[in-house]
Amino acid sequence: MNYAAIPSPTTSVWHVLGLPIRAYALCIVLGIVAAVLLMEVRLRRRGVAPWASLDMAVWAVPLGIIGARVYHLITSPQDYFGSGGDPIRALYIWEGGLGIWGAVAGGAVGAWIAARQLGLPFAIFADSLAPALPVAQAIGRFGNWFNNELYGKPTTLPWGLRVHDMDTSNPGHATVIDGEAVTKAGLYHPTFLYEAVWDVGVAGLVWALDRRFKFGRGRAFALYVMAYTVGRFWIEILRVDEANKIFGVRLNVFTAAVLFVAALIYFLAVRGPRAYVVPDDAPEVAPPPAAEGDDAEAATEPPRAPKSYQVVSESRFEAYQRTGVLPPDTEADVALEVAAGAHPHDAADPAGPAGVGEAVLATGAAAGTGPDGKSGSDAEPASKPDEH
Repeated sequence: MNYAAIPSPTTSVWHVLGLPIRAYALCIVLGIVAAVLLMEVRLRRRGVAPWASLDMAVWAVPLGIIGARVYHLITSPQDYFGSGGDPIRALYIWEGGLGIWGAVAGGAVGAWIAARQLGLPFAIFADSLAPALPVAQAIGRFGNWFNNELYGKPTTLPWGLRVHDMDTSNPGHATVIDGEAVTKAGLYHPTFLYEAVWDVGVAGLVWALDRRFKFGRGRAFALYVMAYTVGRFWIEILRVDEANKIFGVRLNVFTAAVLFVAALIYFLAVRGPRAYVVPDDAPEVAPPPAAEGDDAEAATEPPRAPKSYQVVSESRFEAYQRTGVLPPDTEADVALEVAAGAHPHDAADPAGPAGVGEAVLATGAAAGTGPDGKSGSDAEPASKPDEH
């Protein structure tokens, strides 16, 4: 017996001054804004200059949308290029049809371009985005709800989704007969809601574990991929919309399984502490006292974004945040910085390249093994809380 019939909207597009405002697009935009803001907070706490997230979004968002659409066209070409298909509809992204894996691939290319321009390690962007991306996905799924699409099989559970028959001659509106919107018979699994709730849970899981273990080198993003694909696997099985299949199983079920295994392998194989960055020209000695006139001039001068960054250990980063002066490297610092992704020649190691290698080996517990000296877990985090 159904106790909670979830209604679906009868309209997914409104016209303002003759311009169509589509709910699907609004949900995508709101998701992007939420992800950028969350990522911005995490980037700043790793030492990145304010609003570097916008520099990344300028590249990642358009390339992510292109990638998402290309993935959908590759995996579902029959609606556009098959017999009876309409190729021009391949451009109608507001009708739905954005594949998350294409979005991640395209967005990753955009983030890599932005990281190169800003002089930042790509892994910092990836790990900062890890809990923010599922929040964007959760918001975006409500666009499918407005479109009355991507619902699941009929259900007799205590909850179910009412789905409208959408009018193909009046896109964005339900079919109306005698003044009433037409609904399909029965109730259906609200898979859009299942995934939205799952995505919020993934965001919370990644945030909590990353706060506890301080993952580095893209491992927080790998954790996101693992957690998301577990949910996508079972939710995909419930869906009844048209999809290409292999051996009778939806293609995206195989995709989720393959990506889970790939992310798991990466998560287990790659080790290293979290990377923190400071400007490449960060002062290593305290500046001399400024004259009275210079103080006023310095106060009115707007801060400039660094041209590039250097990876530093957590202790050096915290010292720089407190004093504005970057303390010198120790062998332990160099080892942690190299393990976090810095190039050996980027660190001021008085012992030279050989000293770097020895330092990495000497501090293996901090760089890639567990606190008990055994491989397989991250270093025990500092007792001081590190919020994200």
